Amino acid sequence: MFASALSQLRYATAVLRNGPIRPRDLDRIARELLATLAEFGEPGDDTALLPGQRAAVDPAVRRTITTRSLRATARAAVRHTAYYRQVFDQLGLNPAALDLAGWSQVPVTPKRALRSLPAAFVSTAARPALLALTTGTTGTPTGVWFSRTELELLSALSTISAAIGLGLRPEHTVAYAGCSRATLALLNSEESVTRIGAGFVQLGTIDPESALDRLATPLGLPGKAPQITHLTTSASYLAALVAQAERGGWRSEDFGLRLISIGGEVLSTPLRERAAATLGGQVANSYLMTELVPAGAAPCSQGHLHHGTEFGHLEVLDPQSWEPTAPGAVGMLVHTPYVPYRECTLLLRYATGDLVRLPAGPLDCELAELPATSDIVGRWSGPLSAVLPTRDLLDLLEAEPDVPLPTRYALTDEPGGAVLHVLVRRLPSAALLGRLEDGATAAGLPLAAIRLYDDRESMPPTVPLRADLREHGFADLGPSPSRPTRLAGRS
Repeated sequence: MFASALSQLRYATAVLRNGPIRPRDLDRIARELLATLAEFGEPGDDTALLPGQRAAVDPAVRRTITTRSLRATARAAVRHTAYYRQVFDQLGLNPAALDLAGWSQVPVTPKRALRSLPAAFVSTAARPALLALTTGTTGTPTGVWFSRTELELLSALSTISAAIGLGLRPEHTVAYAGCSRATLALLNSEESVTRIGAGFVQLGTIDPESALDRLATPLGLPGKAPQITHLTTSASYLAALVAQAERGGWRSEDFGLRLISIGGEVLSTPLRERAAATLGGQVANSYLMTELVPAGAAPCSQGHLHHGTEFGHLEVLDPQSWEPTAPGAVGMLVHTPYVPYRECTLLLRYATGDLVRLPAGPLDCELAELPATSDIVGRWSGPLSAVLPTRDLLDLLEAEPDVPLPTRYALTDEPGGAVLHVLVRRLPSAALLGRLEDGATAAGLPLAAIRLYDDRESMPPTVPLRADLREHGFADLGPSPSRPTRLAGRS
C-alpha cells in the first residue's frame, strides 16, 4: 500500500512539473486498480473513478496548468526537433513566453508536413523504438515514432481506461477486427486486455461471414463467458458485418456481444441501430488517433464527445482561416499532445483533418466540465466537406435497405450545386430516389441532385474505407472441398 502511494505521488509530481514519468509508477497504479477491483468488486455509482463523478476544476487553475503544459511542450519541441526549431526561429517566437492568449501565434502543423518528413518531428533527446503507421485509407500512411517509455505508459493508461471506462473484466473476451497495419492500436489493445486478464482474439478484417462465425462460436474456455463479449472495429467493417448478418438471417441472440467499440471512421445513427439489432450489445464510439495518443475523447450519455485536458490541448478551428470555430458551426480538431506523455514525436497545433460541430449552447450532461464537441462528422477535403459532412450523408443513406453496406458514395461540386452519387442494389429505383430526396430536404442538406448507380465503375471515385483493407486467408483463395459446413443458430 505504501509503495502504491509513493507511485501515485511520483506520478502526480511528474505531471505537475511536466517532468519525466516513470512507467513503473503508472504500471503499479494500474496493477493496484485491477487488484482492488478483483477484491472489492465493481466501483459504486459515486466513485471518483467513474465519468462525471470527479470534482470540477477551477477555471483559473485549469488555465494555469494548461499554460504550463503548453510552454513545456513548446520548449521541448523547439529544443529537440528540427521542424519546430526552424518555425520558431523564422517567426522569432519564444516558447517560454507563450500563454493561452498568444498560443495562436504558433502556426498550425499540417498533416502533410508530418507525412513527408516524420524524422523532423522526432526529439533528439528521445530513443525511437517503434514506427507506428496509420492505415492510410485517406492518403499516404502517417508515421509516428514512439519510444519504449511511451509504449509502456500507453499500455498502463490503456489498462486503466479499459477497466474503468469499458468495464472490462477477466471473464470477458475481446475480438479485435482492425487492420494489422495499424500497429499501435493492435499492440495497445492486446496489452491492455491481457493485463486485465481478459481474452484477446485478433480477427483482423477477414471475410465478414468468417468473422460472424467466429463471433458466434462458443469458446468453451474456463473462467470466460461462453462467447466473445467485446468487439473492436471500424464503422465500415461493422457495416460489412451488419450487411452479411442481415443477408444471412443472423439474430442478436446468436452472439454474446455486450459492447461494440467503434473508432477511426464516422458512425451513423442508422448503422448504430442496425448493428445493435443484428449483432446485439451496446454500440459505442470514441476518438483516438495515432498522432495524438494518449489524448482522446469519450462520449457522454447525451452523445457529445468530451475531450480530456490532462494529456493535451484541444482547439476547434476553421479549416481555411484557422480562426476559432463559432458555436454550432463545423470546424477541425487541432491538437497539441503534452510532454511528458509524449517524448519522441512532438507535435504543436496538429491539424487532424477531423471535423466536428461545436455545441450551440451550454451542456448539462455528466461530463459538462470537459471540453465538448459533436461526434466526428467527417474529414476535411475542401469547403464542400464542411457544408455536407460525412455524418449527415451517412445518416441519410444508411437508413435505406436498398443502399448496400458499406455505403459507397461520392460528392461532386458542379455548376448547379453539390451532387450526391450513390451506389444502390439495382436500377431503376424511382421510389428510392424519391425517399432519398425527401430525406435530404427534411435534413436541410444543400444538394442540387442525387444520382443513383448500380455499377461502381460508372460513378465518380468513392472514398476508400477501412473495410477495404481486407486480410485474406488461404480459405479465401478458392473453394475447398474440406472446408467445414458453417453452423449457426438461426430460425
